[in-house]
Amino acid sequence: MQENKENPNELLELLLEKCDRLYQENMLLKGKLEDRTDVDALKSSYEKTLSEKDTRIVDLEKQVAYLRRRIWGKSSERYIQADPQQRRIDFDGLDLLPGEIELAEAAREEIEAFRERRVKERVKRKPVRKPLPEDLPRIEEHLYPAEISDNKDAWTELEPEITEVLEYEPGKCYVRKIVRHKYVLKNKPSQESGEEPSPIVTASLPTRYRPIARSYAGASLLAELMINKYVNHLPFYRQIQMMKQMGANLPPPTVNDWFKDTADLLRPLYYRLKELVLATDYIQVDETTVPVINNEKHKTVNGYMWMVRSVMDSQLFFHYDHGSRAQNVALSLLKDFSGAMQTDGYGVYKIYEQKQGVLPLGCWAHARRKFEESLKNDRSRAEYALEQIGLLYEVEREADDKKLSCQERANLRESHAYPIMVAFEKWLVREYEKVLPKSPIGKAIKYTYDIYHRLTRYHLDGRYLIDNNLAENSLRGLALGRKNYLFCGNHDAAEDAAVMYSLLGCCKAADVNFRDWMVYVLSRIHDYDEDYTRDLAELLPGNYSRRNP
Repeated sequence: MQENKENPNELLELLLEKCDRLYQENMLLKGKLEDRTDVDALKSSYEKTLSEKDTRIVDLEKQVAYLRRRIWGKSSERYIQADPQQRRIDFDGLDLLPGEIELAEAAREEIEAFRERRVKERVKRKPVRKPLPEDLPRIEEHLYPAEISDNKDAWTELEPEITEVLEYEPGKCYVRKIVRHKYVLKNKPSQESGEEPSPIVTASLPTRYRPIARSYAGASLLAELMINKYVNHLPFYRQIQMMKQMGANLPPPTVNDWFKDTADLLRPLYYRLKELVLATDYIQVDETTVPVINNEKHKTVNGYMWMVRSVMDSQLFFHYDHGSRAQNVALSLLKDFSGAMQTDGYGVYKIYEQKQGVLPLGCWAHARRKFEESLKNDRSRAEYALEQIGLLYEVEREADDKKLSCQERANLRESHAYPIMVAFEKWLVREYEKVLPKSPIGKAIKYTYDIYHRLTRYHLDGRYLIDNNLAENSLRGLALGRKNYLFCGNHDAAEDAAVMYSLLGCCKAADVNFRDWMVYVLSRIHDYDEDYTRDLAELLPGNYSRRNP
């Protein structure tokens, strides 16, 4: 029995081990409890966050519902109490009572009568020309038929015919009252004699008084409207307001019709101008945008207006072909041209390198602009290029200062400008390999080198210009105009605008008074309708300036 007794030391060790195990289990349990506390806290925080988000979602849904009501719902949200007098549809059976039949029939007759009156009123509401205001000053002009000049006593005067035309002079409107006298012979043949009755003769109305048939707009008024829009860049609606302050109330549709009719009146002169410009041997070509309303897309799109300028006589015209900038427009427009053609680097003009009889010229101003745009990218190379181009322009200034002839200018270019262009071309080839092709300086070098053969050709003839700046200056009026009247209503309106810009641009180039020329042409252009021996070119601003210095 004694040997079964355990050793006290071993028993103590066992107790210590058990206590140690219990302690570890206790610590483990305590850790699990602490972890449980963290989970509960996390869960509580998560539930709180969910609650806040739910609240936020409810608020946002309320805001969305409110905005939907504001945009698509009824505009009035006031509460309307029930009206005791509100009519109600109460059925006392399906059969109509005699009183209900009478009321319904009477109501139907009233509705039909109102419909007939409304239709008649609509039929009567047709555009009617209103008489010119009585308070406008009037200037009378009397016209007599040529038949009575030999023996005026043999004629009896009848009631004259009166035509009033609205005219304009700076600062005021007035009415030109044209009195056309009417006469009949005194010795009328009797009916028994079987002779024809005496004719009634009336003074004819010269077309200079009314350029547009059946219109009360005089040449001076039409000239003022066209010049204000296409030279002074005032939209028609502003001009209508200005005219109203002078006592003349012009309906907007009428003014728009006048614009179309005036463009049609000047279109033959415009076509003659195109023939003369394209018949020269040195032109400049450029294009610019003009906003046009596209009815199919229901928005404004950018159309392109082409400009062709004859350098030697400073005549120009604008061309609009449904707003296209495509190559086929240039081919159609310039198909009969032969000579030097100066353009920018637009790729459409590359085809003329292979066309026989056409010498393409480049524009140094466009090349210089590319290097100016690359100054921030590579100042050293850009400054060197600008310095070389500046030397070429300095040669032109020297020729201008000395007032050299064309041949003397060509000789100066050959001795001074040509060596600089040879050195500059080699620099372009050498430096292009050292720059990034997509960088601004890389694009500038590539642009210049690709058209370098066109850029250098200006030295061949002293008439040729170093750049296309004069053509770009001719586009400034159109650029200013589109900022004011914003757009053309359709393609037809853009074509009409091309007519106006062309002829008024020639006035500016010839230093001709716009208003005097326009009044002169509108008053005389009908003289060329039937006399085909006369040349419409006589009416162009350049010829007008020589006739009226």
